[in-house]
Amino acid sequence: QVQLVESGGGSVQAGDSLRLSCAASSHTLGTMAWFRQAPGKEREFVAGINWDGTIIDYTDSVKGRFTVSRDNAKNELYLQMDSLKPEYTSVYYCALDASTAMIRAVDAMEFWGKGTQVTVSS
Repeated sequence: QVQLVESGGGSVQAGDSLRLSCAASSHTLGTMAWFRQAPGKEREFVAGINWDGTIIDYTDSVKGRFTVSRDNAKNELYLQMDSLKPEYTSVYYCALDASTAMIRAVDAMEFWGKGTQVTVSS
């Protein structure tokens, strides 16, 4: 089973930036994505990228602020988060779907990391 480990979270002030990383235990050409879940909220899709980066998808609330990318040689996924707002405070999760299709649904993901906390203060 593929293991995913997130890193790069922390506590920052509004307007600051963070870069999250996700390391996979083995090489994968499937879809990789970031989700987030705040207390009392459902887990939601944030950004996704297909195997070669030709298809990228973002939820509307983060467009223009977040940038998702991947490095297949390193088996890593990244999320550059700029202009952070307090409403972005959440646990961010890395996920993998081995399918060739671009899927945003939580239940379509086959593997999950344990998450990394991002806290944005005003």
